[in-house]
Amino acid sequence: MRQVSPGCIPCVPQHNEPRRAAENSRQDSIVTSNPSLQVAIDALSLPGIIVGHRLISRGDENALWPEEIPAFTSSIDKVRRASGAARIVARQLLRRLGRPECALPRGSGGAPTWPRGITGSLAHDSSVAVAAVGMCSDMDGIGIDIEPAESLPTELLGLVATPRERLTIDNYDPYGGRLLFVAKEAVYKAVYPLDRTFLDHHDVEINFPDRKAITRNGRIIDLRFSIAAHIIALAFLRVLR
Repeated sequence: MRQVSPGCIPCVPQHNEPRRAAENSRQDSIVTSNPSLQVAIDALSLPGIIVGHRLISRGDENALWPEEIPAFTSSIDKVRRASGAARIVARQLLRRLGRPECALPRGSGGAPTWPRGITGSLAHDSSVAVAAVGMCSDMDGIGIDIEPAESLPTELLGLVATPRERLTIDNYDPYGGRLLFVAKEAVYKAVYPLDRTFLDHHDVEINFPDRKAITRNGRIIDLRFSIAAHIIALAFLRVLR
């Protein structure tokens, strides 16, 4: 699975008004959201987590802040653009939580480093970037992933699905394999900051009817998912009270 890394840093307000003004001016002239996709994403949201999206657009690579750029110096334009788009969404969500915008530098494992008191996750496919954020007082971990609504190649199904999962995967045909892949990626992003343990796809078992996942060390994770033009999965662990 994709490797991620935890981390919290103080979110110090920075003087980025010129950049923000330029971004807002550019965004006014292009379409950056899909209403039907947002409806599907809104269905994923729940108390304690807010989710947003952005259509990846030319120039989004310029949204990377100076602290974020070094991790992408060797990346191709497509990757920098998608990473910039995901951070645009994340900063919008931070504002909705009443937090200042701040840099979200990439950690050693590839995941963003969130400000103190915030947990979240970023993801993108070739055309859409998504982010999910919440307060650490509500959520121990959040993971999100997105893929185009396409069938998973048959030769990859055995790598992703456990024998038990293969018994029920046809219920979500033709996208069952892809949904399974996306859900496991989201689960991994949610639990890695807590356990710092690499998980193979077979180390996570998904129960779609119950909207639950369980990892090899016994963690139980809640799931939400949506299948439309894109497949999106949200995984989360609530704070036990």
